[in-house]
Amino acid sequence: MCGIVGYIGAQQAAPLLIEGLARLEHRGYDSAGLAVVGSSGLRTAKRAGRVRDLSDALPKRFGGKIGIGHTRWATHGPANDVNAHPHVDAAERVAVVHNGIIDNAAALRAELADAGVELVSDTDTEVLAHLIAASTATTLETRVAEALGRIDGTYGIAVTHADFPDRIVVARNGSPLIIGVGDKEMHIASDLAALVRYTTTVAHLDDGEMATVTAAGFTTYRLEPTGLAATDRRAKEVEIDPAAYEAGEHDSFMHKELLEQPARAEAVLRGRTDERFGTGHLGGLNLDARELRAIRRVKILGCGSAYYVGQMGASLIEELARIPADAEAASEFRYRNPIIEPDTLYVAVSQSGETIDTLLAVQEVRRKGGFCIGLVNVVGSAIAREVDGGIYLHAGPEVAVASTKALTNMFLAFGLLSVQLGRVRDLSIADGKRLIAGLERIPGQIEDILATEPALADVAKRLSAAESLFFVGRVRGFPVAREGAQKFKEISYRHAEAYQTSELKHGPLALISTEVPTVAIVPDDELVERNVAALHEISARGGPLTVITHPSVDLGDLADRAERIDVPRNERELDPILLTIPLQVLA
Repeated sequence: MCGIVGYIGAQQAAPLLIEGLARLEHRGYDSAGLAVVGSSGLRTAKRAGRVRDLSDALPKRFGGKIGIGHTRWATHGPANDVNAHPHVDAAERVAVVHNGIIDNAAALRAELADAGVELVSDTDTEVLAHLIAASTATTLETRVAEALGRIDGTYGIAVTHADFPDRIVVARNGSPLIIGVGDKEMHIASDLAALVRYTTTVAHLDDGEMATVTAAGFTTYRLEPTGLAATDRRAKEVEIDPAAYEAGEHDSFMHKELLEQPARAEAVLRGRTDERFGTGHLGGLNLDARELRAIRRVKILGCGSAYYVGQMGASLIEELARIPADAEAASEFRYRNPIIEPDTLYVAVSQSGETIDTLLAVQEVRRKGGFCIGLVNVVGSAIAREVDGGIYLHAGPEVAVASTKALTNMFLAFGLLSVQLGRVRDLSIADGKRLIAGLERIPGQIEDILATEPALADVAKRLSAAESLFFVGRVRGFPVAREGAQKFKEISYRHAEAYQTSELKHGPLALISTEVPTVAIVPDDELVERNVAALHEISARGGPLTVITHPSVDLGDLADRAERIDVPRNERELDPILLTIPLQVLA
């Protein structure tokens, strides 16, 4: 969640850094800070709270044309002024901002304390400032490289030093860092959202890469055991509409992106459907029909919402292509020494293309000789560069942390992949045409669901009184329930849990009460009668019910005891994404 910004050029840095930090507020944070290098040396300002609190607290004279800033989400130590970034050394000559986790921070803190260094914060990041300050190397680049050589963990860092007032040194290992090229000025950020107002010419650092950034340009290096090796990283123009990073008339980015879904859903389907042969057309897979037929298993890797939509995708692939498929949390995958099979297709799912756990899972697959494709939304992102092929999501910039339009496009991409895999096997042309037609109806059906927002807002108002919610669904509906619970937790900060409807009687029913509403996913499919029967068990225990279902479903005598949300029907295999849209709006 943390954010990094940096500036070096002819303008005063502080106002630009404050604005950049404000553009990263959507990512969540609990403190913010700046460091600038000017005629009076290195100065810092840090505050727990919002970016506006930091802005209000800045000294009137806080000059400097080089600076770095940060928004922090507390990990090591509570949210307070001292633990906020940037962190400095004892002499206040070095300032560091850092995203990531230093795994051996405790050992380094103990070593520094034994050497007489007074550590003032609870953070892991502070050790970097002291290690850089302790170096006797003649260049800032070497000092930073030596410090990074001592740490284990992940980082995206930016470093300024009062003795080197013409540069910022940045480095990346597992946490995004982007350099923006301006006119005799340079910008640094962890997210494009902080850059697009100033430039769309950017360079993405790779893991293990460092850069020196001056007002005139940047130079990149690889961090090698023998020292720094020059690399030829070049900036590229990215096709971005800066207006996409503005909330405009909407009160949140999430609401804006919810309403963009019909148009973005059309974009991911455009040019990728073959109505004549009832199949998908995904040239980016880099697999021909013979290679597609040779696939014997599909393993999908993602984190959070990407993992849950991966479960939806696995269900689609099994149903339509009749290939064993499953989804796994990428954050767990590499730690169990997974067996990588040559006839398995691995699919990495990530909106940003920078999710570190997913990237590391991809690297594990490829290290062991596996073939991996990516479902990513950002051209040139780390995962996009790492995989063997892929499907770009064309969702446009997704600024909100809680994924909506990108998740919808992930499902549609899985739909296209499933039909294409099915058609080179035993999926009939009639079923292929049926499903392609169903995919093409989805954008309009999403628009119909979004038009019911006022009614959904009334339901949300009633659900908001609860401190805890259950979400239930089974088979195709269970990943929908999991994604619904995820959205409620992310957006409302309320407790929510998802269970298979069939598992209620194996424990969770004991927790049903009048204070715990249940949101039930009940599609009109082969399990509708069993699902409705389970709702009677919840109702019998006094549990309030909200049922997301299809107009054709008969709830019987529950109709007077449950809130009902109807969504349009599509093909039963494709219904999960339409059942998901009301959950986004409710959250």
